[in-house]
Amino acid sequence: MTIEPQARPARTDDALLAAVTAGVRLVELGHPHFTGMPCSPNHPGFQMSLIRRHGDMVRPDGGSAANEMIVTGGHVGTHVDALSHVSHDGRLHGDVDAAAAQTGGRFTALGAEHTPALLTRGVLLDVAAVHGVDVLPAGYGVTAADLTAAAERAGAEPGPGDVALVRTGWARHFDDAATYLGQATGVPGVTTDAAGWLAARRVAATGSDTTAYEQIRPGVGHSVLPVHRVLLVDAGIHIVEHLNLEHAAAEGLTAFVFVMAPLRIVGGTGSPIRPFAAVTP
Repeated sequence: MTIEPQARPARTDDALLAAVTAGVRLVELGHPHFTGMPCSPNHPGFQMSLIRRHGDMVRPDGGSAANEMIVTGGHVGTHVDALSHVSHDGRLHGDVDAAAAQTGGRFTALGAEHTPALLTRGVLLDVAAVHGVDVLPAGYGVTAADLTAAAERAGAEPGPGDVALVRTGWARHFDDAATYLGQATGVPGVTTDAAGWLAARRVAATGSDTTAYEQIRPGVGHSVLPVHRVLLVDAGIHIVEHLNLEHAAAEGLTAFVFVMAPLRIVGGTGSPIRPFAAVTP
């Protein structure tokens, strides 16, 4: 890809550049990727291994290099769902025929390469804090009333183009895969009632600190994904999963600059991301 030179020099009095120059701190909102990390049973896990080590090949000047091979599903670790990820009655968002779009081994419509990078307003909806707990109970269903209360607590309600991040506290279980995935005990998550609340506010994306952004009842697992239908299929709202919102909550963040850059995986259904909250000191 050729990058054309700018017709005129970049402004040095740009407000965003001035803010960055003055000092912006980045707060991590995701987990690191590592072999053996918790992963939904619906997706292949993450594997990384060195395929060349220092000393395997030494150049004449004494230099050496190491590199790795990575194998992963598109929905492993902190990631964003493309609109091709879920269909309902054979249709994707915008009434796209899912079967036709996926012919040839990749999506010809709504693939991950179309998931936007975001530099926008983020709002932390801390539902666990609303209930006065560190972690919501397993299988708890987050309602529209919970999101309203969380927005009131934050003093900020998400609106058009914003990203709404729903904290359940479940990231605290990330190092305990059985509890975190909740196949037997369940996982707290957003209900269709709350998804409708978000859709009505026309957010660009929403995310949570669990594996599926769904209320997972005990013993049920990921058998149905009604919230994915409401957000991805009906509303065209991207979903971010496996967030870690504990640092943001500990710092008392409410509204902030949200930064997300997905990989442009042509025809894919999701992409790993490294999301941040950008805040001033």
